[in-house]
Amino acid sequence: MKQFKWTTMLVALSVLVTLSACGNTEGTSASGDDTLQGSVVIDGSGTVYPFMALMAENYMYNEEEGVSVEVSRAGTSAGFKKFLVDENGTDFNDASRQIKDEEAALAEELGIEVKELKVALDGLTFVVHPDNTWATELTQEEVIQIFLGEKKNWSDIREDFPDEPINTYGPNENHGTYEFFWEEILDEQDLVEGVNLQQEYSTLVDLVSKDEYAIGFFGYGYYVNNTDKISAVNVDFGNGPVEPSLDTIAEDGEYAPFTRPVFTYLNVNLAKEKPQVLDFAIYTMKNAAQVAEETGFAPLPAEDLQKAVEELEALQQ
Repeated sequence: MKQFKWTTMLVALSVLVTLSACGNTEGTSASGDDTLQGSVVIDGSGTVYPFMALMAENYMYNEEEGVSVEVSRAGTSAGFKKFLVDENGTDFNDASRQIKDEEAALAEELGIEVKELKVALDGLTFVVHPDNTWATELTQEEVIQIFLGEKKNWSDIREDFPDEPINTYGPNENHGTYEFFWEEILDEQDLVEGVNLQQEYSTLVDLVSKDEYAIGFFGYGYYVNNTDKISAVNVDFGNGPVEPSLDTIAEDGEYAPFTRPVFTYLNVNLAKEKPQVLDFAIYTMKNAAQVAEETGFAPLPAEDLQKAVEELEALQQ
């Protein structure tokens, strides 16, 4: 599988994707119109960022050179605050969770028509230091106990593990990944006191890579692009340990309990006003499967993506 190496792109909080990148893959034309001009502004999920950054590169390099696509990664919740505003809101908000009821209500109050576009599947991945040779396999319950603080030392989990404190890491509350973990996995119970929560995923990778007694969590793509620095924990959901991979991450697959869809949300009002925004939305769904595999996400079924394309194309009429 060809992997898009985006680790070095994860230094700055906000990045304007430029035409200087190379090694792009060929994309499918969204409209065939080569006269589009203007900008597309995207913010939101850091997890979805690598997917959307490559999509933007491909679009500008292969499809519409006259359109500038800016992709930032404030986090899902912080991104919705920029998306759901009266004026000068973003065109898209990437999200690693579904829009909340209160966010949908705000959109309705503001008169913003929002379209949810499910773009790929991600597997919540637990990572450790490469020298951690004891916790290569954990049960789902053990993972939960660690992040609830019920197991404070590695030896609390199993007697043959080191008698050393467990140092926990994860993304902060701005991220949909945090919210998914807290809501869906921990059933809204408080994370362990002292957990090290960070805004930047590159910082999390660096911290875990330097801490022999660490365990952290984030999307599969951040693991698969840093396998030289960190190792993944195989999780036993009751039928033996399962390695997170593009083969096991699926809503009905072996890694299903830690699998989640990821999205981008389109401001339909702006898409109707700005042809380049709608064109980029169509291009994204036409090329979602290919870009997903290149950035560490499991692709959605072709029929689901085609249905989304047809719904977007209907907006052109």
